[in-house]
Amino acid sequence: MAPPQDILSRPTPIGIEQAEAALVEHYPRLTRLAYLVLPPSLGRNRRVLTAHALVQRSLPRGRGGAQAAIPAPRRGDPGYGFVRRQVVRQALEAGLPLRRRAWPKRAQLPPVLPQVWGLRVFPRSGGADELALDQRLSALGGPARAAFVLRGLDRLSDAEVRKELDAVGVEDPGAAVEEAGDPGAAAALLEAAEFDPCSLQARPTDLMRRRQHLRAALVAAAALAVCGTLLGLPGDGWGPDGAAAPPYARNPAAEAALDPARVVRVDAAVWRTSARTDYSVWPARGSLTGDSALLRRALAVWARPGRSVQVSATPGTPSGPPMGAPQLLYAGKVDRASVVLFYDGLRVARYAEPLDGTSGAALDFARVDGADAASAGALVVGRTDGNVRYLTAPWVREAAVRDLLDPAAAPRPLTRDRDGVTAPLVSPAQARDCTSWDVLQLREDRDNTAGRLLTDLGELAPARLTWGPPDAPRDVTGTAAREAWARTACLLPTVRSHGVRAVNAWQYARQQLPEGNGTAAWLCTRADTWSGTDSRVLAQFQAPGAGKATAGAVAARAENSAACGTHEPRVLAGVLWKSRGGHWYVLAAGSENLARVAVSGGVDASEHGHLLAVRTQEGAHAQLVGRLADGTQVAALR
Repeated sequence: MAPPQDILSRPTPIGIEQAEAALVEHYPRLTRLAYLVLPPSLGRNRRVLTAHALVQRSLPRGRGGAQAAIPAPRRGDPGYGFVRRQVVRQALEAGLPLRRRAWPKRAQLPPVLPQVWGLRVFPRSGGADELALDQRLSALGGPARAAFVLRGLDRLSDAEVRKELDAVGVEDPGAAVEEAGDPGAAAALLEAAEFDPCSLQARPTDLMRRRQHLRAALVAAAALAVCGTLLGLPGDGWGPDGAAAPPYARNPAAEAALDPARVVRVDAAVWRTSARTDYSVWPARGSLTGDSALLRRALAVWARPGRSVQVSATPGTPSGPPMGAPQLLYAGKVDRASVVLFYDGLRVARYAEPLDGTSGAALDFARVDGADAASAGALVVGRTDGNVRYLTAPWVREAAVRDLLDPAAAPRPLTRDRDGVTAPLVSPAQARDCTSWDVLQLREDRDNTAGRLLTDLGELAPARLTWGPPDAPRDVTGTAAREAWARTACLLPTVRSHGVRAVNAWQYARQQLPEGNGTAAWLCTRADTWSGTDSRVLAQFQAPGAGKATAGAVAARAENSAACGTHEPRVLAGVLWKSRGGHWYVLAAGSENLARVAVSGGVDASEHGHLLAVRTQEGAHAQLVGRLADGTQVAALR
C-alpha cells in the first residue's frame, strides 16, 4: 500500500481553459509578482515588458493541459497556482547569467511581445519606504527574492514557499526562505503602485539618439555586407566580449553604494597629516551618524528619488546615483530636519527630511571636484526662514560674520557646536534687497591670516571671495579691498545659482576724470564655476563721490569669457559719462598691458596708453578697440 500523500502535493489536472481563466482573472497580480521577482538589473522599462511576456506565455502547452501538484492560494482555484508557478520559474530563469556553451532559455532573452516602440514605460514612483523596499529586494538573490514575494504578496507559509521553490528547480529552498526573512510590515508595500506593472507612466525615448540611431542603422547595413564577407574568412572573428561583464550581471559597486554599512568614514585626525586638504579628509560628524535607517533612506533617495522629492543641482552637476560607496560628512538634526551630507569625489549631496516623517524630503547636489583648503572651508547644512547654517571644515579655528557693505565694521563672532555647525546667519542669497551682505569669515589652524571670506549664493558650497590680479588673487583683508568689495557686493546676485566656486574683484585701472571731477576706479569682477567653463565677467566703473556701499556701474558683462582670468589677464571696457559741468564723455580703460585705445562710431579718436577720455554727445554709440605693444588687437568686453 502506498504511503499517505499530503493533499497539497497530489497531482491535479489543469486544463488550458482553466489556466487561461485564472490568468485573465489574476493578471494584474501575476504581472506584479513577475515584476518583483525579476532581477532589478534589467531596468524598469524592460522589467515591465518582460513581466507581461512571462505571464502571457505561462499557459500549459497543448490542449490536454497538465498534471501538477498545486497549492491553491485562492482556495478552489488550482489554475492560479499552476500559472503562478510558471511565472516564478521563468522569472528566476530570466535572472540567470548567459552561458557560452549552452543555449539561452527563452526567459533570458528580450521579450518578442509585447513591445512598445518610441516610448519608455515604468510604474509610478513611490516614496522613501517603497524605495527602501526596492533596495532590500535588489540585495537579495533571485530565489530569496521569490520567497520574499510569495510570503508577502500571496501570504504563503514557509512550508508552502519551500514547496513552490522546489517545484521550480531551486537547489536550496530552505536557504532562500532564510535569506528572504520575514517581510513584516513591508508586505503591505508590495501592493503599492511602485510595483504595479499594469499602472504605468510613459515617456519618450531619447529623440535625438533615436534619430542618430536611424542614420547609424543605414550605415551599419552597408558595413554589414562588407563585414559579413570578412567574418566568413578563417580565423577567430571578433571573438567574445573580452573583459565585459555578462549581460544582466549584478553590479557590486552599485550595491555597495546603497549599503549604509559600507559608507566611508574618515578618522577625525586624518586631515592633520594628509597631503590633501579638501572634503576627502573631512571626518564623519553629527549625532545621527549611527542611524542606519536614516542613511539607508538617504542613499535610496539619492539612487532613485521619488516624485515627491525636491531635487536640485547646480549647473554642470550630474544628479545620478553614486558610482561606489560615498563618504559620510555629516548626519544630524539641523533646525527642524534630519540632514545627511555625502561626498563621492565629484559632488556633495545633501539629503534632508522632516523630523516627523519623510514627506517633503529634499535632495541637493553641488559639484566640488578640485577643491582645496581655501574652497573646502564650509558647506551649507541648513536653510530656514531666510537664515543659513554652515558645517565648517575640521581645520577651521574661528568663525565670524562680516557685512561686506560696511567695510569699517569689525566682524561679529559666530558660535559653532561641537560638530562644527554654525549658529544661523542671514543669507544674502535669499534677501530681496541689498541693505546688508553678511559673509562667513573663517580663520584656520594652519595660518595666521585675517580670515577667508565665503558667501552664500544659493548653493551647497559657498563661493570664496578674493581680491587682486588674476594670477595672484588673495583674501579680502586690506582697507582698499574691503572698500572695493563694499561697492561690488550688490552685484553678486547676477552670479547666483550658477555653480560659482570663487569670485575675484580686480582693480585694473584708475582714471583721472576730465574737468577735475576726481579719480574713478575700474574693476573687473570674475566668477569662476566648479565646472571651469561657465564663467561670468563684469567690468565696473566706480565713480568718485558715491557712498562706500554704492554699487558700481556695470560697464560691460560677458559669459564664458577668458577676460580677467589666468589665461587672458587683460580687459577693456568703456562707459558714456556726464561731468558735473553737464558735458558728455566716452571714457574707456584697459589693463596696463594695453599700449593704445581707440574709439570709433559716434566719435573717432585714439590715445596712447590704456586710458581714454573723449568729448562726445549724449546717446552716442561708440566702439572700442585696444592694442598691445606687439600690435595684437584686444576687443572690448561685451
